[in-house]
Amino acid sequence: MIEVSKDKSKLDVPFIQNFLKDIYWAAGRTMEEVQKTIDTSVCFGIYLNGKQIGFARVITDYIVFAYLMDVFISEEFRGNGYSSLLIENMMKDPELQEVKIWRLATTDAHFLYEKFGFTPLAHPEKMMEKVIK
Repeated sequence: MIEVSKDKSKLDVPFIQNFLKDIYWAAGRTMEEVQKTIDTSVCFGIYLNGKQIGFARVITDYIVFAYLMDVFISEEFRGNGYSSLLIENMMKDPELQEVKIWRLATTDAHFLYEKFGFTPLAHPEKMMEKVIK
């Protein structure tokens, strides 16, 4: 049985941190840092027969803006449509229905997010960032 849940008490934080610590966008993220991101985000876990197999989180003000982050499915469970199910549940979540602008960054999963209406930035020249290393 597959289930998507926002219940943070069900999240397997060591599982999440173990995946994120080795992935390019979150390399080296500590357990404490992972916990803090969970505490300050809307989180979604995906579970197969009660075992967590994936994760995603959203930072948002619930009206104007939402940023999708840390989306992953464990490698052994990829190719079964679980990432689409996870994102579909996020996009349909009642608390997030008023959000006007959704953003994310991806290196290699454009095909996935396009299914949910994501497109390249209309005006990337307006975007700025500050990165602290």
